[in-house]
Amino acid sequence: MTPTAQTAEKKQGRAQVEVAAPAVSKQALDGAQALVKGLERQGVEYIWGLSGGAAIPIFDAIVTTKTKIKLVLVRHEQGATHIADGYARVTGRPGVVLVTSGPGATNTVTGIMTAHMDSVPMIVITGQTISPMLGKDAFQEADVFGITMPVVKHSYLIKNPNDIPRIVKEAFYIANTGRPGPVLMDIPKDVSAAPCTADLDPAMDLPGYNPVLPLDKEKVMAIAEALRRAKRPVLLAGHGVLVSRAWDSLRRLAELLQAPVTTTLLGKGAIPESHPLSLGMLGMHGTAYANKAIVECDLVMSIGSRYDDRIIGQASKFCKDATRIHIDVDAAEINKMIRVHHYCVGDAREVMDELIKHVSRLDTVPWLNRLDSYKKKFPLKYKKQGGLKMQHILDELNKLTGGKAIIATDVGQHQMWSAQFNRTERPDGWLSSGGAGTMGYGFPAAIGAQFAKPKDQVWAIVGDGGFQMTMCELATAALHKLPVKVIILNNHYLGMVRQWQELFFENRESGVDLEGNPDFARLAGAYPGARGFNLKRAADIRKILKRAMDYNDGPSVINAEVEKTDNVYPMIPAGRPIEDMILEAPKYQMDKPTGST
Repeated sequence: MTPTAQTAEKKQGRAQVEVAAPAVSKQALDGAQALVKGLERQGVEYIWGLSGGAAIPIFDAIVTTKTKIKLVLVRHEQGATHIADGYARVTGRPGVVLVTSGPGATNTVTGIMTAHMDSVPMIVITGQTISPMLGKDAFQEADVFGITMPVVKHSYLIKNPNDIPRIVKEAFYIANTGRPGPVLMDIPKDVSAAPCTADLDPAMDLPGYNPVLPLDKEKVMAIAEALRRAKRPVLLAGHGVLVSRAWDSLRRLAELLQAPVTTTLLGKGAIPESHPLSLGMLGMHGTAYANKAIVECDLVMSIGSRYDDRIIGQASKFCKDATRIHIDVDAAEINKMIRVHHYCVGDAREVMDELIKHVSRLDTVPWLNRLDSYKKKFPLKYKKQGGLKMQHILDELNKLTGGKAIIATDVGQHQMWSAQFNRTERPDGWLSSGGAGTMGYGFPAAIGAQFAKPKDQVWAIVGDGGFQMTMCELATAALHKLPVKVIILNNHYLGMVRQWQELFFENRESGVDLEGNPDFARLAGAYPGARGFNLKRAADIRKILKRAMDYNDGPSVINAEVEKTDNVYPMIPAGRPIEDMILEAPKYQMDKPTGST
């Protein structure tokens, strides 16, 4: 959220206090009802949750307060967090999760970590055993406060019901300001059931939390001066551009400078990928021309990207002869992965809007011509001969949707091919687990996106491995008649791990064969209102995709029986410099990489 937006939000909040506070202060509410009232005041539309004993007062309050907030009962707590995550990425507002104590709470940890690593605002509310039993190994007690501490932006164990209204207000403010992230509220059952007499719109008490920093214009001027000297610049757009709603500013800056733009995996959509200045995604499985641009540039400016290991390869060789610039809202990211020459800590949109005032068009015609020649020489390609290929399906999907659909992916080969072949034309059009690499993310995230954009077309691109981790949410999608389209790129393998075993471990397959997969099309048809389709021939791709597109009374699942052992290229082996990019299958066994899959 930008400082301007935060100021507007604060003004709106003051207006609400002046008008509404006398009518709502010190009502006869219990803690759970005060919680629901607080969520209402934050504009919450949905709560995704799964009930249990310690959370019963809160679920009851959703009924007794007659709130307009819609409770969506999910089938697994991990699914709830990923649904809330997808909703948050599309809307920019925190998704809200409500679960019970013990295993209910611990089942949210994967989704909380996913949101934390990708800077996604989320509010997770967990029921807890009664206060006198805390720390005594009570039934379904888990120290969720301690368990989640490394993967939340902030957390609360609430011990006084009168603290609930203030904490709700603080939780949303913390989750959605500065670098966004998940906030946990752990509420013992006796606290949620006890009377609450506090004002429902109290002042926040957050000493030391100052997410809005004044813009350092001297640092912006230093960046502008460095840009003026560049002949071969590259703008690197990360997820922070999307988080700050800065895509218009990025496009204006790129067009003003006539500088090419590459994105991280999570930055897809920061600029339309059909734009002539777009180079697509860079990194381990990025486009060859984006990676070549990084190797040959004389200046790289990261905007809202943390220079993660998937894009820099070998840190000591990353743009070693180029000027390196970093713009990020989180000061902890500066110089964490690579040393930079110039940086500015601040909101991406605010920094770029100021930078635009001090730069002008660069002499980049020869540079852009060289990159255009790389696009022609090293295009993304695949062979249509042989069996059904993931790339072919994704390429046809892109042609049918024109990049206008929302795409949510799981993690693996299908994710990388989707990033390559599904051009993203809208800033909210790409949802994927980046930092955590969470299998099972794609389908529930697509459900969250569909809740957020009920009239838009939403596709989940998943593998047969990841889909089986959260496929129980077919019940959620079917019950709410959500027209989510799911493509299971089914190669009967954990494909990316198998690819690494082939390339780096002498093709010794271990723990990757998914023998025993169900008939996914028939499985989908078992849920009332869902539809299942089988896709086995390349000639049927468009026909089956259109059938799924035309069915909008519930979810559609396409089981695509693709080639089992195809590999993703281009590829930069983990820990290797970008210069070591592999364009096609090597004819020899490669050394083991130094990084993880």
